Amino acid sequence: MTQQQKDAGGRLATIGDLLGSAFAGLAVGAAVLLVFETVMALTGLGEFGESNGWLLMILPVWLFVEEFRGEGFGAHRIMVGGLAAGFGVAAGMTVAGLVAEVAPALVSGGSGAVTGTVVYCLVWFYGLRWLSHRSG
Repeated sequence: MTQQQKDAGGRLATIGDLLGSAFAGLAVGAAVLLVFETVMALTGLGEFGESNGWLLMILPVWLFVEEFRGEGFGAHRIMVGGLAAGFGVAAGMTVAGLVAEVAPALVSGGSGAVTGTVVYCLVWFYGLRWLSHRSG
């Protein structure tokens, strides 16, 4: 296993590190949510799959906040963060809406969370570097 590379500000230095960390957060969130769903179903407090799959985003959002803080001050981080969040939410909601027709809330929300995470990571990482390079 390789160690994550970080730059001087504490941000993850490669897109692979960012996506890997985000996917690790999604996996932990999925495991916790599945345990919660199982306990709720076994105790009769609900049916399996009723929880919102968007709860998987808790750890990736934490990662994104830390990346945002690590970027330092400047308008470029506000602009790219807003665009990344907007595109991520739009793509995630689109996928979740399409999947909701054929799957329970856990699956549709989870698929939206994964899509939103990937889109956010790509827009944040490449947008920030492109804009930082363009602005000097």
